[in-house]
Amino acid sequence: MASVFLYHVVGDLTVGKPELVEFSETQTVEAAIKAIGESTECGIPVWKIRSQKSVIENSEMRAKRFVGILTSLDIVAFLAREECLVDQERAMKTPVSEVVVPDPSLLKELDPATRLIDALEMMKQGVKRLLVPKIVVWRGMSKRFSILYNGKWLKNIDTSNPAANANRPSPSSSTTIRDKFCCLSREDIIRFIIGCLGALAPIPLSSIYSLGVINPNYCSIEASRQAIDATQTLPKDPPAVAVIEPVADYYNKIIGEISATKLWKCDHLAAAWALANFSAGQFVMGVEDNITLKSLPDFAVNSMVANTNTANSRGTTRPKKFSSRSIGFVSNPTNPNLGFSRSMYRGRSAPLTCKETSSLAAVMAQMLSHRATHVWVTDAENEDHLVGVVGYADILAAVTKPLPPTNPENQTS
Repeated sequence: MASVFLYHVVGDLTVGKPELVEFSETQTVEAAIKAIGESTECGIPVWKIRSQKSVIENSEMRAKRFVGILTSLDIVAFLAREECLVDQERAMKTPVSEVVVPDPSLLKELDPATRLIDALEMMKQGVKRLLVPKIVVWRGMSKRFSILYNGKWLKNIDTSNPAANANRPSPSSSTTIRDKFCCLSREDIIRFIIGCLGALAPIPLSSIYSLGVINPNYCSIEASRQAIDATQTLPKDPPAVAVIEPVADYYNKIIGEISATKLWKCDHLAAAWALANFSAGQFVMGVEDNITLKSLPDFAVNSMVANTNTANSRGTTRPKKFSSRSIGFVSNPTNPNLGFSRSMYRGRSAPLTCKETSSLAAVMAQMLSHRATHVWVTDAENEDHLVGVVGYADILAAVTKPLPPTNPENQTS
């Protein structure tokens, strides 16, 4: 295992992170859409309201108020329900407590002096957010990012055994801000790892196939099925469903995906209607204005659900015809003669893919540059052959694996 994870602490990654702004479970779906659109990721943590605001909370107290993580996929699946389509205005005013899936295990509170390797182990087991007290500056360190303080390891304080902590070096070697916290995500961890590729050699340049990080147990739905079927059991990690076309009897071809990443900055109302009325193939590949489909609705899109892909967009209340553009899946809007065919499938609606021979470093760079939670993996010889998916947890498992012993006989002089 690379020493970079042993000699760094969680507090190192909190430098420059903004203070946590809580999103309450009593706020509306409409407010959640806006919050997700303005966030740096496609999901937001949801919290219970603080009962005693006069009491200064520690990280453990705040973590107990954590409910779960709400994604754009959760919201679109909710809005696609029959009762929500009948009364969209009421659906948008629904408190998110009725939408978010409670799962306290997705968050873990940590002391800033916790070793990074321990945090990675937690995230490998399913933790998606780390709640860490804000730090002003580290003091008393022999060198930057060291977790050795006066020759001893800095560890979490054991509140259940005060006597054992009497002689333990205090995390006061860093200056923390009372009642102020930040949330670290797995994307933050991957960004840190990208900056330490040299220390992780030769893992980053190894293929994802050789590292064994390709997950073959992905969620999928055939393109001919109704798109709404993809929401019957929403996947947790990664929050994505591959839309596939079976080819012969031995492999699947990926043509798109229904995921939190793709729906992140979309028009949620339009996407919900399409999810409820179109096949999975139609949903991911886009339906253009020149295609005649019955009962295409007009949506009055307000500022909360406006298309955020336009530069300096502040929203509009102008009704617009439903199309692939109203969802946000822009394939090639300049061509009026595209029609609905699989050959038109291009652009930002395309799934993010790599080959099984791609290096781990290349896959991490893809995920960060596209702000994605996963990358679909295709066969090295046949790009139509879907073999699996790589997500955050798979990458963390790869970089924390013990390095195999080097055989001197295989080394060249």
